[in-house]
Amino acid sequence: MKINKVREMSSPELEKELGELKSELFKLKFSLATNGLENTAKIKEVKKDIAKVNTILTERKIAEAKK
Repeated sequence: MKINKVREMSSPELEKELGELKSELFKLKFSLATNGLENTAKIKEVKKDIAKVNTILTERKIAEAKK
């Protein structure tokens, strides 16, 4: 997921996306634990996407607080 795409999303969309990413991460970790995961790099990608979404949400909260 590109950071520009994340910035274009509204806050409610980001909250929804964050929930979806967290559930996807859980599923990937579960698959890894049960030896059913072929692409382990996908976990790293999802973690980075979660961090991107959290960063944008935090930036927006700080910007609102300054106003």
